[in-house]
Amino acid sequence: MNRLLITICGRAGSKGFKNKNLKTFCGHPLVYYSLSAAELFIKKHPELHIDIALNTDSPELAELVAAKYPEVIFLPRGEELGGDRVPKMAVYQDSLYRMEERTGQPYDWYMDLDITSPLRTESDIENAFAKKQSRDDLDLVFSVCEARRNPWFNMVKTVDDHVEQVCKSEFTGRQQAPDVYDVNASIYVFKRDFLATNTDGMLWRGKIGISVMMDTGIIDIDSEHDYLLMEAIAQHLYAHYPEFAAVQENIRD
Repeated sequence: MNRLLITICGRAGSKGFKNKNLKTFCGHPLVYYSLSAAELFIKKHPELHIDIALNTDSPELAELVAAKYPEVIFLPRGEELGGDRVPKMAVYQDSLYRMEERTGQPYDWYMDLDITSPLRTESDIENAFAKKQSRDDLDLVFSVCEARRNPWFNMVKTVDDHVEQVCKSEFTGRQQAPDVYDVNASIYVFKRDFLATNTDGMLWRGKIGISVMMDTGIIDIDSEHDYLLMEAIAQHLYAHYPEFAAVQENIRD
């Protein structure tokens, strides 16, 4: 049986938005949305052995998860992985090594679901995982959304005392420019060996594939304004898109 490790990773505190990982979102703890979406995904894959682990240095977050999702394995994060300068890859590797040591078996794939992306459907997870399963040549698949601006057409950068195109081009219409995407940091699916052997914390060393998500469903929650705007978007999505509503409805009471 193939094995998949899913992690939820969150550090204590936050400079931009204090204790954002402990926030309540549309009536439920923010972290429960990732766990609910993961649960829906797991139910559709009885052919896989799937473990879920929480890597955090926040006792409050650990207690919050344990209260409703006791099957999630708590991995206390050490001080060396604390702070906002530690690359995510180091935390992912720590989770992988400790879970393989705990279970005594290697995983085939590793998936991370970001806490601050509550508007993620089961299909979003399914699509990202299916892309990785179907492409053994890919080291990593991550989620993106279509970018609203294009560096070859309608983005500029400051150069001395003026601005210039980010990427020089003669395009007269956006449709002529290469397709570009925003990396939304919602879902990462790694080939186990690529993650395990990474030495510098850079995602870009491998061959990467993408899985496209709905763009209005993702805003980085880095401020109170982001949080309130995300809640407003969520209410619309829950009312009009059953897949988004299903994640909220599946949250354990």
